[in-house]
Amino acid sequence: MSENVVHLHKHTDPPTPDTAPTVLTVVPDPAPAAPVPLWVRSGRAVKTAATHESTTATMRAVARHSLYTFNGGRIVARRTWDGRTGARYERMIRTAEAAGNLEAAEEWEERLQRFRAARHHRRMDLLHSPVDAAKGVAVGAGMSVGVLVALGVVMALNTGHVGDVITPLTATVDFIALLIRIVQVVWGPALAIGPFLALLALWSVGRKQHAAPAWALPANVRNGEGEPITPSIVVKALRDLGVPALARAIKEMGDAGASMLGPITIAGCGVEVDVTLPSGVSTNEVQNRRRKLAENLTRHEHEVFITIPTAARTVRLWVADSGALDEPIGPSPLAVDDTLTADYAKGKAPWGQDLRGDAAALSLYQRHLLITGLSNQGKTVALRSLALWLSLDRSVQFLMGDLKGVGDWAMFDGLAITLIQGPTDEHVIQVTEMVEGAVDEMNRRIQAPPGTVFPPLIVLVDEAQVAFMCPAKDEDRRPYGGSKANSRYFMAVRKIHNQGRAVNVLMWQGTQDPTNENLPKLVREGAHTRASLALGTESQARMALGDKAVDGGAAPNLLRPGLDRGTLVVASDGITIPAGQSSITVRTHYIDDDAAAAITGRAKALRDGVTTLHAIDRAAEHDPLADIAAVIGDAPRVRTKDVLARLATRNAGAYGGWSFLDLKRVLDDASAGPYKSDGVMCVARDRVTRALAERDTEGSASAD
Repeated sequence: MSENVVHLHKHTDPPTPDTAPTVLTVVPDPAPAAPVPLWVRSGRAVKTAATHESTTATMRAVARHSLYTFNGGRIVARRTWDGRTGARYERMIRTAEAAGNLEAAEEWEERLQRFRAARHHRRMDLLHSPVDAAKGVAVGAGMSVGVLVALGVVMALNTGHVGDVITPLTATVDFIALLIRIVQVVWGPALAIGPFLALLALWSVGRKQHAAPAWALPANVRNGEGEPITPSIVVKALRDLGVPALARAIKEMGDAGASMLGPITIAGCGVEVDVTLPSGVSTNEVQNRRRKLAENLTRHEHEVFITIPTAARTVRLWVADSGALDEPIGPSPLAVDDTLTADYAKGKAPWGQDLRGDAAALSLYQRHLLITGLSNQGKTVALRSLALWLSLDRSVQFLMGDLKGVGDWAMFDGLAITLIQGPTDEHVIQVTEMVEGAVDEMNRRIQAPPGTVFPPLIVLVDEAQVAFMCPAKDEDRRPYGGSKANSRYFMAVRKIHNQGRAVNVLMWQGTQDPTNENLPKLVREGAHTRASLALGTESQARMALGDKAVDGGAAPNLLRPGLDRGTLVVASDGITIPAGQSSITVRTHYIDDDAAAAITGRAKALRDGVTTLHAIDRAAEHDPLADIAAVIGDAPRVRTKDVLARLATRNAGAYGGWSFLDLKRVLDDASAGPYKSDGVMCVARDRVTRALAERDTEGSASAD
């Protein structure tokens, strides 16, 4: 009988498949895990129990309420000591001396002397008070007994019983005995409960003052939810700011450090307070620690604004209610009030709300405008809302270039004289020629007789950085972009900045992420109104708003990209800025495309009809009569001076130097001469249209 041999070792040369034996691999059982020692398991259990959320919450509550009671006792003792001694006055004297205010120190010293004199008078009165008190008690008791006896005599005479004479005295004695019995009954429990009531009162004082370490406080208090801004909180935040001179001065002042503070007033969705810094502390030391100050006040950095008012050594703090700045503001009056109108010269555009919650309105009269910020922060909407308001003034004319070209300004088609939309170099060339045409119109206006009033002409370029960065050159090798003296767009903008304001030709620009390359210094400094949304760095903030505004507290670089969309910092004399400040923060209203289209629809109804050009072709031959018909549009008649202005804007090279006589000559030759309507010379659309039709008919007949 054959037996199968099982080999338990591995052959060096594997056998052939036909003769390969069956190989069994023996795998030993793993060694059992070593038991965890009891002390390790006990330690883990203790650690788990000690670090459990319920345990930590319980320990925090015990520590909090215990410290409330202990520190409440300290607060009450301190208040009692202050009330019985001159400690308060001495602290105020040290505060005034630390702040360098000798007049205040002398005043507090005088108050201290009066307090000591009054206290001495009271103590001297105590020497005579026992005798006076005894005399008073004796006299009072005698008078009381006499009154009761007299009352008893009256009762006895009335009833005829002699015993009624002592009835009032007996009743009084019984009443006193009743009071004594009540006191005897209540005295024991009162002695037992009294200490607990006293501890409860001390706990209540400590709780109201949050007299416990931050780690022991409730989560809502630690996170600053609903915590009011009080003088003690502001002083403590300043003391812990990390400025040694400020901390020493406040320490010398004691609790009277609140004397640095002006009144804490409600300001919109927050509070505002002026802080007079002690000698040796500069305002920029506080400004540069905005984040730490905000955290000391249990706020986020964007919820604290620091500005410099006119008073020396003073900073103005505006502290928002927790989360208030994340709430949206109401809709724009432009979107909800169909009767709203605009006045370029005297009115102000409803732009949004300031941090106080008051309406923020901007005057646009003869002010060049620049709005900048990072991409997708609401720059176009903020710029467009101003143009929407101004469009409701029928006298205002627009030349618009949108170098983004996604339809943000499409609702101005039929309202603007020129509307160029697109991001390519060809669009930049068109926009440049449009701005140069505005320069020619400006020069024509400047040469007009003194006293001539011209309609406002707004030259608006959105995404202007595309124009400044354009590499294209013309046939003379002059670049369209750049910031050199031969750069066409740059020089056209500079010319309008230099002289356009005087004749109501204004330059509005919106640009992204400002740098010296995409927003040259001379251009940004030529704007009268400068506004900035969220930016990345302080150097960009200085480019956008200027050194004066940033040194005065403007900080668009501290706005939160994405979260503070539509919030911008404005430096302009066209908006109401608190006295002593160089800028103001505005939360702008959001007007969507549908609402914007509705507003421009109302604006178009105010006008006689505008034919919008979507391209500039200055080299083409011009047809004066056809151009006159084009600028008249759908209006039945247009004043001659408006026709001249529109022709100059349409083709400044051909019509920039035209006068009324030139216009009259062309119209008279076509038998469409101007006429008077209500005392004003006008051009009739029907006459011009009929003249064009007759000319075309005659041309066709001649060809035949």
